Amino acid sequence: MLTTNKQEDPVFQFLAGTFHQDIESPDDALQELLTEESKEYLEYAIVFLTNFVGSENSDTEKSEFIQSAADGVYFPALHIEPIEWLENVIEQIKKVVKNK
Repeated sequence: MLTTNKQEDPVFQFLAGTFHQDIESPDDALQELLTEESKEYLEYAIVFLTNFVGSENSDTEKSEFIQSAADGVYFPALHIEPIEWLENVIEQIKKVVKNK
């Protein structure tokens, strides 16, 4: 189990708060986050998301956690694994932070 209290987990909060079921698309949700959030928060997000991806939890556990938290993202339609998708999100955040 990745976390006992998801409400306090920054990865869960990031994914659930950004990629919930009411979004138009994952790309639109990410673009909104990138334009509305502060550079400081985005830098913090890079850290906690990178730590999550690099954690010792199994890829299966990480994928299930991502799918559970980011319930507005339908991964089969994107033809990408949840961990790879999250790594792409981190890279996009890094590009924006670099230019802010």
